Amino acid sequence: MQPTAEALAPQATHHKPRVALIGNPNTGKTTLFNHLCGLRAKTSNFPGTTTDARRGRWLLTGDIPQEVELIDLPGLYRVRLDRPESRVVSQVLEGEGLYRRPDALVIVIDATNLLRNLHLVAELVPFGLPTVVVLNMVDLAQRRGLTVDAQKLGRYLGCPVIPMVARAKIGIEALAGTLQNLLAGTPPPALPSNWPDLSDPEAVSTWADRLIEGSVGGETAVGSSTDSLTERLDEAFTHPVLGVIAFLGIMGVLFWTLFSLATVPMDLIEVTFEHLGGWLETSLPPGAVREMLVDGVVGGVAGTVVFLPQICLLFFLISLLEDTGYLARAAFVMDRLLCRFGLPGHAFVPLLSSHACALPGILSTKLIPDPRDRLTTILVAPFMSCSARLPVYVLLTSLLVTDRPMVAALVFTGCYLLGATVAMASAWLIRRTLLPGKSAPMVLELPSYKLPSLRSASFNAYHQGRDFLSKAGTLIIGISVVMWWLSAYPQSPPPTPALALEAQAASLATTAPQEAARLEAEAEYLTAKHRQSRSFAGRLGRTVQPVFAPLGFDWQLTVGVLTSFLAREIFVSTMAVLIVGDESADLADRGVIARIRTARRDDGSPLFTTANAASLLVFFVLAMQCLPTLALTGRQTGSWKWAGLQLAYMSMVAYLFALATYHGLHLLGFS
Repeated sequence: MQPTAEALAPQATHHKPRVALIGNPNTGKTTLFNHLCGLRAKTSNFPGTTTDARRGRWLLTGDIPQEVELIDLPGLYRVRLDRPESRVVSQVLEGEGLYRRPDALVIVIDATNLLRNLHLVAELVPFGLPTVVVLNMVDLAQRRGLTVDAQKLGRYLGCPVIPMVARAKIGIEALAGTLQNLLAGTPPPALPSNWPDLSDPEAVSTWADRLIEGSVGGETAVGSSTDSLTERLDEAFTHPVLGVIAFLGIMGVLFWTLFSLATVPMDLIEVTFEHLGGWLETSLPPGAVREMLVDGVVGGVAGTVVFLPQICLLFFLISLLEDTGYLARAAFVMDRLLCRFGLPGHAFVPLLSSHACALPGILSTKLIPDPRDRLTTILVAPFMSCSARLPVYVLLTSLLVTDRPMVAALVFTGCYLLGATVAMASAWLIRRTLLPGKSAPMVLELPSYKLPSLRSASFNAYHQGRDFLSKAGTLIIGISVVMWWLSAYPQSPPPTPALALEAQAASLATTAPQEAARLEAEAEYLTAKHRQSRSFAGRLGRTVQPVFAPLGFDWQLTVGVLTSFLAREIFVSTMAVLIVGDESADLADRGVIARIRTARRDDGSPLFTTANAASLLVFFVLAMQCLPTLALTGRQTGSWKWAGLQLAYMSMVAYLFALATYHGLHLLGFS
């Protein structure tokens, strides 16, 4: 959500104290924020910007408990740089525009890399706010032979310094007590007389060296310390060949874990929705309302919510990888690759963000200085597999591969590799035709290796799952109801073969009841398929189906593809609403995925084959099926022609690749 002016502007005189949390990237600032605020945090944007603002409530427990509002400012290296994050931080600290000036400042610094971190401290203390410095990761510093005297460092800086291990919650109570004292009215101390001239970088570096010499002991007391294990790991993870192999291996294990661990909760969700649908069917009288709730709402939402465990697990595992410091090494490896395809090294962060959603990925291209580099990144970012594609990937992968998690993981990894490969090839083509020129390499800091925070990863998974469910509660329910109505009306009488089966079943009701029940179920199935094919959805699908017929899609798959242009994840719920399960099937085969797997076309042939399921999967990997992304492309580029080009190009590429996949598998005998 976007905060209003009231949320960040001056409020009544009895407002809660506001504390700004600030620091360099990779200092553990987010881990600390999650520990302090937990589920009481919200993510939004700063007014007038696309920079994330995380706000939370932190209860300071002491003699007099006090609740403060904690603002997690974006990580940055310098305040006085012409960068979006620097401008936001500067405006917040100055109290400019819509921002209310914080009542106190908490600066998080890395104990293993004091030289770089002290440059930011030198800029922040002169703002004159009550300040406390958190010396994080002191455990890593000690393991590397460093000893930091926090009291001496505090005297040099003119503010309290709290040693901390945020991951293990060590030092949080000391921080709370110190902050309460500052908020009680203790005036900030005067700036030490030896403070450096901030306009002279050499003076700041000399000042930082002196502080380290006076407060840090150990053989590697100055600068960023490393150890032999870190060096050996970096040699492997950043190697041009070994680094790529490691990246592919780690991603493969990650996706294998998705299919192995998420099975049980997915089955529980399916059973829950089955019981809910059965309860509604027995509790409500027959009619349109019952059909809408059972087939439209419950059936549509179940077809999407069933994939919630895998989405949460994916973001949980990615957060763990980011916490360990590995993802920065992966960025370093990918930077070499990006430059060869005409993309700048700065594009890695937007492209990586696009794996969650193309919208923040495109928004983060503002950090790319060159306009041509930025436009190229915007055009190819939607090729990266976003979280909205995950339910479709899981469904189609489950149809292609059953009970073989390792093979399913390879297929899943292949989806991500295909999207990334086509993105790189498209960037190469764009930079040699529409936007010619060279791209600059990226300067990247490699953070230290550390154990990941399970708590932070859990919070990230929770927030991603909550966002997914909020969408399921609005957009997916709305479209599911619309799709139910389109597939249920206008109603048509039963077809002649169904009437004949009903008559035959009636004649056998007393002499052969089992055969009569089978005939009645078959008659109901034929009637449902007949009515659906002549509904509004059926007519729409049949009208457009010739366009997708070369890809192996019938009218039902065509309707699913068309609705997915509103939002990709809608495909699964659309199919769950459209497909009428075989009423003669066993109860065990009536789960959402099982119903889709056993679905039939109008002629009785399987709806999904290996060839058309693979074709559909490739189409979803590459197609532009997100109207908000197209709208954002038009706004960010300043011209709707680029959004139109993006839609046309991605649709063409998706169609051609799906066409080649379908007919290629047919030639190989996978029909």
